[in-house]
Amino acid sequence: MAAVAATLDATPTYSDAAALGKLMFFDQSLSASGKMSCASCHSPSHAYGPPNGLPAQLGGPDLRSQGTRAVPSLRYVLNRTPVWSHAQAATVAERIQDTDNAPSGGFGWDGRFNYLHHQAVFPLFNPNEMANTDRVAVLSKLERAPYAARFKEVFGQNIFADPSRAFTQAMYAIERFELEDPDFHPYNSKFDYYLDGKVKLTARELRGKKLFDDPAGGNCASCHIDQRGADGSHPLFTDYNFEALGVPRNPELHVNADSRYFDMGLCGPLRTDQSGDTSNCGLFKTPSLRNTATRQVFFHNGRFHTLKDALRFYVQRDTNPAKWYPVDRHGKIDKFNDLPVAMRGNVDTIDEPLTRKPGGRPAWTEQDIDDVAAFLSTLNDDYAYKGKAAR
Repeated sequence: MAAVAATLDATPTYSDAAALGKLMFFDQSLSASGKMSCASCHSPSHAYGPPNGLPAQLGGPDLRSQGTRAVPSLRYVLNRTPVWSHAQAATVAERIQDTDNAPSGGFGWDGRFNYLHHQAVFPLFNPNEMANTDRVAVLSKLERAPYAARFKEVFGQNIFADPSRAFTQAMYAIERFELEDPDFHPYNSKFDYYLDGKVKLTARELRGKKLFDDPAGGNCASCHIDQRGADGSHPLFTDYNFEALGVPRNPELHVNADSRYFDMGLCGPLRTDQSGDTSNCGLFKTPSLRNTATRQVFFHNGRFHTLKDALRFYVQRDTNPAKWYPVDRHGKIDKFNDLPVAMRGNVDTIDEPLTRKPGGRPAWTEQDIDDVAAFLSTLNDDYAYKGKAAR
């Protein structure tokens, strides 16, 4: 296809399909409310993540229905995430230690989408998001869109006479936009320039990186890989694997008002094909940490609203559980309370720093947490590089 410049940004050059996909990505008329687009939750000015600190975004026909999970960023992982794979582990310890056979890949917190055109379908019909009733409703809106004539030029003048093909091509167009637009993977953070030898990290940032990497301390880099790939590619700060961290239940989520409701990641409620393997319960995909210092909401359930609180939980979960979990009716700390009791054994207590005991010394001090946060801030995009090599 001949390439055309997208109307929303004159700099990148897209395929015809990607240019249409960009228009759809920002088109609020494709929702039941007429006020919500993909970009409403995946804001370009917020690294294609949520534009606010809500634990889950509001959508539906009246924009009053709360979702059940925090919105992940779409930046960086789109064109390098492997497809879902999983060899069943015999024990939780085996799952954690044998990373080659651990659940891995796919899009979303539970990895249930292998392709971006499949992922793009979900928000269109989710009652807490764009809330369309069916594909016919979406296609009728596309036919009335200002770019409908262009859609026909690209995919055929009779494209809407074949609803199945029309919908497939629309999702393909969104996928092409997400893959082709360089704003989804700019690689222009301070850390990227540091890897290329163009800038130096400060002493504080270097201390934070050392704490981040230390396998006997924070041990973050074991999942959030910060080394170049074998092909020299810059790291995405994720291993694409799944982990159960035992994040506390979030009372800000409306769905949690029902004490019987549990979001168990790989084994439900949104993903259903892995529910037969109970070792999957409570596992969520390790997110990229790029731009994490710009976020206002952390973890799959949006439980924390500052980066430093998220880091504190990580290193103090086991040394000071009373700080993070409520007590039950017997006065006992209800640790890992966002999972059913029978599934709490899936939570990682094997890897550092998740091995420690109540009253013990956390892996990081408050100064350490400040330093790690400073290092993570080097992952923010759009660093003002002055064009001089580091000396």
